[in-house]
Amino acid sequence: MKQMNDIFPEDRPREKLILKGPEALKNRELIAAILGSGQKGFPVMQISRSIEALLEKEGLNAVNIEKLISIEGVGMAKACQIAASFELAGRFFKEPESIRINSSDDIARLLESYAGRQQEHFMTVTLDGAGNVINSRVIFIGTLNRSMVHPREVFAPAFTDRAASIVIAHNHPSGSVEPSIEDINMTQRLIEAGRILGIEVADHVILSKKVHYSFRGNGRM
Repeated sequence: MKQMNDIFPEDRPREKLILKGPEALKNRELIAAILGSGQKGFPVMQISRSIEALLEKEGLNAVNIEKLISIEGVGMAKACQIAASFELAGRFFKEPESIRINSSDDIARLLESYAGRQQEHFMTVTLDGAGNVINSRVIFIGTLNRSMVHPREVFAPAFTDRAASIVIAHNHPSGSVEPSIEDINMTQRLIEAGRILGIEVADHVILSKKVHYSFRGNGRM
């Protein structure tokens, strides 16, 4: 395996990037340019090929710290460099898909990754005037005392996003989606707060692995 010093200067990833632009580099060379250097016994191009192979096999889902540090020669610092670079690129250059919420089914699909969690997650989904998703955020994690769900935290994302309305949602780790008395009282309290603030609570959806419950769909809003 060639060391970086054995490669002609104009063929080294960073020098090549400067001379020819990033589009002229192969994937492994782009990775090497991000890494900058290898580790003792692990040349940077060797590490880059390993990361490239992982990406080709598993796609962008492979860009997480745990999988990256499993590669020989990749320590925590370099794993963070790679993960941060991909995340930043994705945020700026990936065309965001517009998701329109027409029913509680759309919310269940949007938040399906939380449905089977072993801890309870309480979330706020912000919507624009046309019902398109602006953002979704986890507000609380853990077994919730419903009195802890304060309107300040629930509606703060709506002001940040200049949202017209919000959907609130939480999962039930038990699998049952029947709302408790506390769920019902909390929902009414947040609906009233929304009226005062001028931000509609469009629905409250309770999630589980297989089914979900919509307050609006069941005539409770």
